[in-house]
Amino acid sequence: MAPVPDFAREARWLACGLSPVAGIDEVGRGPLAGPVVAAAVILPGPAAIAGLADSKRLSAARRSRLAARIRATALVGVGWAEAGEIDATDIRRASLAAMARAVAALPLAPAAVIVDGRDLPPGLPCPGEAVVGGDARCLSVAAASIVAKVARDARMVALAQQFPGYGWERNAGYPTPEHLAALGRHGVTAEHRQSFRPVHNMLWQGPRRPQTSP
Repeated sequence: MAPVPDFAREARWLACGLSPVAGIDEVGRGPLAGPVVAAAVILPGPAAIAGLADSKRLSAARRSRLAARIRATALVGVGWAEAGEIDATDIRRASLAAMARAVAALPLAPAAVIVDGRDLPPGLPCPGEAVVGGDARCLSVAAASIVAKVARDARMVALAQQFPGYGWERNAGYPTPEHLAALGRHGVTAEHRQSFRPVHNMLWQGPRRPQTSP
């Protein structure tokens, strides 16, 4: 049975006098195209928004409804790292940079953070803890996962209009059979992560020149 996120870790930080507490999560490590996106969310309390869960366990419609409630009820910051930055560094460092930008984008600086994963972003203005599977265990991190997922999906829908034929409005840039087949037909775009193996291999083999938006 999947764990149900709760407010226990947030409550421990609050009990130490550290308020507010932000949950942080990112989405988009695995795709071949598009940015990695992080969100930071400060919830007003444990019962502020019903139905929060790991975004991967929610339908797209449910995520969208919850993201709207989160933005209306909580404090939210979103950070991005584009494909070029991912290629210039690596996906881990780009993800941590997006998380740091999400914290910086919050309208109120947190006194502590809870981050999904094994690493804390460098340069945070406060203490924090990294929790593996935090999006399934901590309410504020679950909220962040939802906001980040909805923001990234919307961005990929918009990019699909600039680069039609890859199905990004459906596959969000992940290496689905549809996306891989489109790479073979149309070549690599400016939004593809050229350091990721399927894209790198295609460029190495000398396919069509990278596309730019119309």
